[in-house]
Amino acid sequence: MIEIDMRKLGEKIKELRTERGLSQKQLADKIGVATNTVSQYESGKSKTSIDILANLAIELDTTTDFLLGLEH
Repeated sequence: MIEIDMRKLGEKIKELRTERGLSQKQLADKIGVATNTVSQYESGKSKTSIDILANLAIELDTTTDFLLGLEH
């Protein structure tokens, strides 16, 4: 079983979001969640569903494996 480090996931989301010039609100709007939810993902305080994880990967132009730390 794979254990996901939510803090590292959040760091990757934030890094990719800022590289792409997106605000938390812009990303939230794109993936269909509230702005504070993106903030909670980035701080590692909230888990994301598989659907939202897939949407994050699409909007951040990456893979779910990268976000989850399964590829480098």
